[in-house]
Amino acid sequence: MNQTPVTVRLDIWLWAARFYKTRALAKQAIESGKVEVAGQAVKPSRAVRVGEAMQVRRGEERFEIEVLLLSEKRGSAPIAQTLYREPDEARERRLREAAERRAANAGYRPPETKPDKRARRLIQALGDLDSF
Repeated sequence: MNQTPVTVRLDIWLWAARFYKTRALAKQAIESGKVEVAGQAVKPSRAVRVGEAMQVRRGEERFEIEVLLLSEKRGSAPIAQTLYREPDEARERRLREAAERRAANAGYRPPETKPDKRARRLIQALGDLDSF
């Protein structure tokens, strides 16, 4: 018999909705204040109900969603996306902010490592040109 639950733990629902790869990551995000339900900080064991609004911050992305369905099982991504609804204006804002971040990062990129011996000598030689 396959019955849909009336409530589900928040950390399990976030995992099932594919916001986090593991339940432990979902729990850690909730405890660190990255998840709010109805504008309030919550605990991982809080019961999620259909119709509740929540904000989920994952990295620099901020999702504003409404719970549509409950699930304790993690399914494929298309199935997970049916568990919640993101309003069009919130989705557009999230995508616009992501595009702005990509554009800001497209410019200068600092080196990933310290310069090696040859590069240090080139940098020093370039610096000596200013003394003439």
